[in-house]
Amino acid sequence: MPSCGCPQGKGRHPVAVVVHGGCWLNQYSLQYMTHLSEALTKRGFATWTLEFRRVGDAGGGWPGTLQDVALGTDFLRQLAKTYPLDLGEVLVIGHSAGGHLALWLAARTQLPVSSLLYTPDPLPLKGVVALAGIADLATYSSEAGSCNAAVEKLMGGLPAAHPERYAQASPAELLPVGVPQRLLQGAADPIVPVRQATAYTAAATAAGDDARMVLIPEAGHFDLVAPFSPVWSQVEAACLSLLSGKKQRQLAKKHPATSR
Repeated sequence: MPSCGCPQGKGRHPVAVVVHGGCWLNQYSLQYMTHLSEALTKRGFATWTLEFRRVGDAGGGWPGTLQDVALGTDFLRQLAKTYPLDLGEVLVIGHSAGGHLALWLAARTQLPVSSLLYTPDPLPLKGVVALAGIADLATYSSEAGSCNAAVEKLMGGLPAAHPERYAQASPAELLPVGVPQRLLQGAADPIVPVRQATAYTAAATAAGDDARMVLIPEAGHFDLVAPFSPVWSQVEAACLSLLSGKKQRQLAKKHPATSR
């Protein structure tokens, strides 16, 4: 089940939709993102941490995994009837395979009506933060590594077998998306190579998107989701930067940063 956390204080809160990674496989769940979600809630974000069908679950993989995160994000409209959420200030933050899904949630506005992944009225997003995000599924599937083979399982085949699926599910093939994107990448990441972020950022920028990459020399794969790591302040700053100036000032006053 998804998890929802709301900060203390009056007024409508900006929302961070949190998408976990784990190679899209069902042995990994949203639990490892709990500390990240709690840290963002302390800074004034209402957090909506998604769970979804993954490879190994009935209906997981193509297209169910992507359909689930889309439905989960759009469900914020229902949650806003009960909780004080500011639906004009919604961002998505995802890690690794969840970074892929986060970027895709912004890109799904580019899908044709004929797509199995199409939804008629996607919830507008203020921006996306991808932490070690897998932005190009085709390229990642062709490389060796601990998570790379999972792309074939997610998509039901390699790009040569299902080019139309990759065209609809890979953020790199849906540019431009028209939503600000911040890609944070550890230079010491052994699971997602730096070139995933550099190539995607260059392509997104060339297509006219507001896409920026932050390369963190000392960071590995999981440092980016650890609120007590030395690099967490950069993750927090990326999230805050996507909000309106007014909302940033409100959070700075009501939920100031604390020293770690």
